[in-house]
Amino acid sequence: MKPILFLFVLLFATSCSYFEKKKLNSEDLYKEELQTLNWNDVDTYPTFGSCDSITAKEDSKICFQNTFLESVNLYLGSQNIIVSEDVNDTIRLRLIIDNKGQLEVESIMVKPETQFQIPKIDSLLRQSLKRVPKIYPAIKRGQQVTTAFELPVIVKID
Repeated sequence: MKPILFLFVLLFATSCSYFEKKKLNSEDLYKEELQTLNWNDVDTYPTFGSCDSITAKEDSKICFQNTFLESVNLYLGSQNIIVSEDVNDTIRLRLIIDNKGQLEVESIMVKPETQFQIPKIDSLLRQSLKRVPKIYPAIKRGQQVTTAFELPVIVKID
């Protein structure tokens, strides 16, 4: 009888822990949720004041890109760029917009031929970015977040 009683007490003692509830720390839940979020996708893209009225996410993104490119192209078009050969290039601007709407250039990818024809293209592009209208940062789950994106700028000079 003693072995059965011992077995019963052993089973009862170990089974009690089965019913224990784990306390969940709110900080642990927050960290776990942060890991499961898709940070490459935001709820709303960065935007300009002129694009505020657009509610569709893709349309808002297109408005942002078009406004951005229009501002850059307007500045570059106002510059007196002289070349000895035709230039036809797509320059890739890798940009970061922080959670306060500040714009930072991560990199500018230009073909060597274009760099040779327009030695100051890097500084011209950086200067054009200073003339971009006020940017409102992207939003993810109600919070303003930093985003990175690549913007193609087509340079065609005949």
